[in-house]
Amino acid sequence: IRCTLPEPFSPILRAMSAEILPEHALRSTVEKTDSQGDPEFNSTWGTGTDPDEIIGNGMYVLNSYSPGQRVTFRRNPYYWREGQPYIDRVVWQVVENQDTALLQFRSGGLDALSVAPQYFSLLKQEEERGNFTIYEDGPALGTTFMTFNLNTGRRPNGEPLVEPYKSKWFNTPEFRKAIAHALDRNTMVNTIYRGLGEEQNSPISFQSPYYLSPKEGLPTYDYDPEKAKELLRSVGFEYNDRGELFDAEGNRVRFTLLTNAGNQIREALGAQIKQDLSKIGIQVDFTPIAFSTLVDKLNKNLDWEAHLIGFTGGVDPAGQMTIWDVEGRLHSFNQEHPEYELEGREVRDWERQIESLFVRGSQVFDEQERKEIYGEAQIVAQENLPFIYLVNPYSMGAVRDRVENVQYSAVGGGAFWNLYELRLSEGEGE
Repeated sequence: IRCTLPEPFSPILRAMSAEILPEHALRSTVEKTDSQGDPEFNSTWGTGTDPDEIIGNGMYVLNSYSPGQRVTFRRNPYYWREGQPYIDRVVWQVVENQDTALLQFRSGGLDALSVAPQYFSLLKQEEERGNFTIYEDGPALGTTFMTFNLNTGRRPNGEPLVEPYKSKWFNTPEFRKAIAHALDRNTMVNTIYRGLGEEQNSPISFQSPYYLSPKEGLPTYDYDPEKAKELLRSVGFEYNDRGELFDAEGNRVRFTLLTNAGNQIREALGAQIKQDLSKIGIQVDFTPIAFSTLVDKLNKNLDWEAHLIGFTGGVDPAGQMTIWDVEGRLHSFNQEHPEYELEGREVRDWERQIESLFVRGSQVFDEQERKEIYGEAQIVAQENLPFIYLVNPYSMGAVRDRVENVQYSAVGGGAFWNLYELRLSEGEGE
């Protein structure tokens, strides 16, 4: 296999971790375009395609797909590891939410379950009786954070995306640092995550070899409400006799914080953020909304002040490029409008600096040099706080004991990264 790239890209092997696709079946679809000008490849294999027409070289091939119910896979007899995998059939059940998945697992309908912190105590008591084991491997990949809309742009009709006096708050570094100092993340770990997590300080996951620890120089913001108040006063904010915070122009400091409704962890985090910030005189209107509505606000309308959400993560920081690219679709704290150019949108020097560091980090091949480059990017991000990181939960999974040779890993795959080696104690089957 030979890869010819337009420029150096050191994570190329990690980027190719997905299956290699068959040229004889798909080459023409890459070269042809549809009526919209997009490659036919994008729509060649869809949910309505006959599974027998879908070719793969992985350990399993698609057997059937029932929308909203399940996806089944059968063992690939031509898989390159001779004699493997050992399990003949795998079924992915489509489950609408975490509570339903928990009920199905406890009743024996599922053989594996990702364990959320709020379910750990209950499941731990049932391990022996339920014939399963809970596995854990430290902090999970990914981030959970709150962020402010730093976009200073205006719509074509002249309307600003963010009320100018609020935009001035959000774009003041001391304001963001005060917010970070005001959030009691230790309490978040102990109450919301039941002690099954760690405070998070970096956009790069703890499990990544490119993660910079606080001991190595990563800036952190310990819980210190008095420090938060000191920072706010230093840039002109004032308190009245009731402890309410106002800016220098007399505007009450109040903003709306959005998250997706139905996510119990995020709703609990939002409630605590509201409580924590009230202690430094800020009123937070915490508003969980439907996920589709939240996505529209963040990616289409850009109609928001602050939000609480998370990004999935990986071992290599190059996967975050769409977040740190100043024109990237996930550069959510200062995003360009997808349909028209915003007047007055300002890209700060530190945004460009982080973008440049992430580009450089993907173009060098010496691992120590990559770590140093991404370390500098983490420092700049934490010094400017476009994202205020919260808590990273532990990666945990419950698996029936009849599944043998489980070697749980937080770095992708969980209990099934070595699926080709797993066996069922009851013999071959599902």
